[in-house]
Amino acid sequence: MAWRSSGATLAELVDNLAGHGMIPNERVKQAFLAVDRAHYAPRQPYQDAPQSIGHGVTISAPHMHAMAVKHLGDFVLGGNEPGQERRILDVGSGSGYLTHILAELAGEGGTVVGVEHIPALCEQAKQNMSKSERGRHLLDTKRVTFVVGDGRLGAPLSGDAAAPAGGFFDAIHVGASAATLPQALVDQLRAPGRMFIPINDEGDPDGNQSVWTIDKATDGTVTKTRLFGVRYVPLTDAPR
Repeated sequence: MAWRSSGATLAELVDNLAGHGMIPNERVKQAFLAVDRAHYAPRQPYQDAPQSIGHGVTISAPHMHAMAVKHLGDFVLGGNEPGQERRILDVGSGSGYLTHILAELAGEGGTVVGVEHIPALCEQAKQNMSKSERGRHLLDTKRVTFVVGDGRLGAPLSGDAAAPAGGFFDAIHVGASAATLPQALVDQLRAPGRMFIPINDEGDPDGNQSVWTIDKATDGTVTKTRLFGVRYVPLTDAPR
């Protein structure tokens, strides 16, 4: 049912995602309604399908973004009181669409860092967010920051897009498939914290991939849980 969530409008798309169990609650639904996918997808923005955004990269189907948020769960849901905000890392931020949604969920004091290894896409994400007043506000207040870098290494530890104090994130979303689980991302995950990441299936000659959640408990124990098979672009070096 996941692929049958297309709509003629943003509201129809989000209603269909919710009806098919992709959106877990009203808070998440309102975040998806607050971000117009037409600002991020070049054509047929409310179709539940991936599409090219150039440079050999796609914006994922809306149901995949919804599933990522669903499985990251409370780790992306921040409150509006001090100490309740969330710090989120979006690796392979691409068009900036999910980055914006995550910022809506992180709470008024929350921040999201988007890491993208293709400079043109990093700039495109900023331009996409600037199409709405809300997006401009998130950029101006640095609640959302985009940085060019190797997502396998996580967020930079210094500069305008530095990782939060201590270098830790409550939630990490990875939008491309890693050859193996990057240790640098595990290191930047707060305890407790959760990562949503596609990883190439070990030893599979056909190149299949699976999405995993990586949970770090308060005592630092890391637990890996396989969710489902997927097909993502690779998390790799920027094209030359």
